[in-house]
Amino acid sequence: MSPVLSGVLQFLALAVALGLAYRPLGDYMARVYSSDKHLRVEKWIYKAIGANPSTEMRWPAYLRGVLAFSAVSVLFLYLMQRLQGSLPGSLGFSSIDPYQAFNTAASFVANTNWQSYSGEQAMGHVVQTGGLAVQNFVSAAVGIAVAVALVRGFARSRTGELGNFWSDLVRGTVRILLPISVIGAIVLVACGAIQNFSGIHEVGQFMGGSQQWNGGAVASQEAIKELGTNGGGYFNANSAHPFENPNGLSNLFEIFLILVIPLALTRTFGRMVGSVKQGYAILATMVTIWVGFTVLMMWTEFAHHGPAFDIAGGAMEGKETRFGISGSAIFSVATTLTSTGAVNSFHSSFTGFGGGIQLLGMQLGEIAPGGTGSGLYGMLIMAIIAVFIAGLMVGRTPEYLGKKIGTREIKFAACYILVTPALVLIFTGIAMAMPSTLTSMTNSGAHGFSEVLYAYTSGANNNGSAFAGLNANTPWFNTSIGLAMLLGRFVPMVFVLALAGSLAEQKPVPESAGTLRTNKPLFTGLLVGTVMIVAGLTYFPALALGPLAEGLAS
Repeated sequence: MSPVLSGVLQFLALAVALGLAYRPLGDYMARVYSSDKHLRVEKWIYKAIGANPSTEMRWPAYLRGVLAFSAVSVLFLYLMQRLQGSLPGSLGFSSIDPYQAFNTAASFVANTNWQSYSGEQAMGHVVQTGGLAVQNFVSAAVGIAVAVALVRGFARSRTGELGNFWSDLVRGTVRILLPISVIGAIVLVACGAIQNFSGIHEVGQFMGGSQQWNGGAVASQEAIKELGTNGGGYFNANSAHPFENPNGLSNLFEIFLILVIPLALTRTFGRMVGSVKQGYAILATMVTIWVGFTVLMMWTEFAHHGPAFDIAGGAMEGKETRFGISGSAIFSVATTLTSTGAVNSFHSSFTGFGGGIQLLGMQLGEIAPGGTGSGLYGMLIMAIIAVFIAGLMVGRTPEYLGKKIGTREIKFAACYILVTPALVLIFTGIAMAMPSTLTSMTNSGAHGFSEVLYAYTSGANNNGSAFAGLNANTPWFNTSIGLAMLLGRFVPMVFVLALAGSLAEQKPVPESAGTLRTNKPLFTGLLVGTVMIVAGLTYFPALALGPLAEGLAS
């Protein structure tokens, strides 16, 4: 079977699996967030944290809950790392230094999972399972909760109440993420991923030295790492490591886990606003971009040039032979179009244009389909921008889902789409002006610039993957990327929740002959165009200096 045909069949199998899961999972999540009943275990959790799940919150209170929970999470995870040397199950590893501990705590709480350390050489079992894995669950649940709050803003009227953050957080964790992760971990163990609490042991002598491996609860962390669009691996090689991702079947299953919740949330959105067709329109936009990026990535990696690429069948440098170009390309697009950041290949070794596709996928705002929750609310923000543009063209007040998009709403949406690009470009500019950055760059020229641009794009967009040619374990990069991750995660949430509160207070506007039909293919096309134009105008100069220059020169 040719590599190209193999890639097409893998993609079709993935699409069928996602299609089968879309409706039942989306409907189930809609029921979870619409129910007024609480499970017994959930009541125990509410009692333990002192929360009243029946109290409705306006957007400032909802935001305070998000920020307070996340701040405590950062502090807790930071202290765990700083005290690792004194904790049981540390495997003899010392405590993490302050800069790296801050960066890692910010990373996992922000659902970014950027790693400036080698997991198997730095983190013991307690920090991995009791700290990092826990944040994989709750940070994903926070993202879904904020998305659900925005959906309620569209669905409700004449009230500023958006639900209860603590209830949404607990339900998302207990009823959605935990059960699916358990099933996912069992499947991964069946595929060959490891699940133990083994210590460090020597596995052989190589080139005059010994090689040591340590075990861990890898399958369970791998499942939520992908399902929650987190990305932080137990091992430095991440999902390229055979303990995390043993074969082609596990590779396809992990891609499925990455995409299933972000895509199914569009069905949840349609159910909660009372029109599944609206959900289909958002889904169509996400799928159009995802398919387009996947096709482009596979084309760039298979369009080999020269005898070395001809012999290998394509650009095989930095890719695992058990996945090949197809499995690596599909995985790469899935992770960079979501906020996952997991890698099963060396992103820095992709072709120049391939690296540009990865960068652009993140720079779109990771909305196709995006992260757990963040993809949906990011795409809904872009939908508001799209209907605003349409309203300007026809000369009438824009409306979306029966809500007027006035000055206040468009300001919130505009601030949302400006925050992340500002963080990426400002931090990249400062870093490139610092002489110390040159010592962290493995490469010079366009590719070296791409390494730095990729790092801040990944951090501010809460992705977490890296070109890996950049030594980011320095005080500057640990601090600046940590700040980019926190600001890139929580500042946009402020505008999302403020927008949700503004929409919920409005009186519904009845449809008229001039109302833009936002459940039609025309709107899907407009939305795709809006997404691409906004990202292109914002990032084209930076992309021209990095991956585009490299691709044209190769």
